[in-house]
Amino acid sequence: MLDEAELANYHEIDDAQQTKTKNETSLQHGTIRGSNVSSSFNDFLLKPELVRFVMDFGFEHPSEVQRQSIPQAILGTDIVCQVKSGMGKTTVFILATLQQLKPVDVQVSVLVLCHTSNLTFSTRHEYERLCKFMPAVKVLAFVGGLPIKNHEDILKNNCPHIVVKHFIIDECDRVLEPPDIRQDIHEIFKMTPQEKQVLMVSTLNKQIRPVCKEFMRYYYATTVPKVFQNTIDVIPMDPTFPNRFPLNTIVENIANRLFIG
Repeated sequence: MLDEAELANYHEIDDAQQTKTKNETSLQHGTIRGSNVSSSFNDFLLKPELVRFVMDFGFEHPSEVQRQSIPQAILGTDIVCQVKSGMGKTTVFILATLQQLKPVDVQVSVLVLCHTSNLTFSTRHEYERLCKFMPAVKVLAFVGGLPIKNHEDILKNNCPHIVVKHFIIDECDRVLEPPDIRQDIHEIFKMTPQEKQVLMVSTLNKQIRPVCKEFMRYYYATTVPKVFQNTIDVIPMDPTFPNRFPLNTIVENIANRLFIG
């Protein structure tokens, strides 16, 4: 568990330093311009179940942001990924977390926070699709507008302890913009183990990066040149979505179970 002093004690590493994993003492950060990238999904050395999915669905060449981000994310590096919508950001964190995931019964390993119910269900669908050949992986979505008690019962009955190894915020520029929501995210973040991977993806919003860094010790930032930015429309904000995340209440109610074996 992190206290306020620890939460604020995050820092960057200079661009000139050599890239290393989190188990070493430093990591490179800053904009990447195509170095150490892969030209096909086979270059990522994915586990057999993910390779089978890639082959079955005819995936061959990753997008620019995927080529840059997936190799670093698979190593467990904290990532800030900022590109326009439609570039495959979601696939980055899904493939990276599934590659590292070792499913354990009654244990949550990956926590993804989204800013709308539509995006929540879309992310759940993508996880279910990509883990098609990983039957041990269970994916659940918790959104506003439904009884919180039902969500609490599911987590309490099926998860006597929680170990979050990957903390992900999709569309983090929107999630972290409202001050009250940002405070909720800080509280949830402090309830999770200190040793975890943090992945944040967003559109091109320069103001959000300093906020993202509050959650990271060392990070690897990814942006994509405009020449690669063929985009689709951004998912609109759902006006029916409540202002505060019910997940905050859920996590608070089961916080005492975080480290119970």
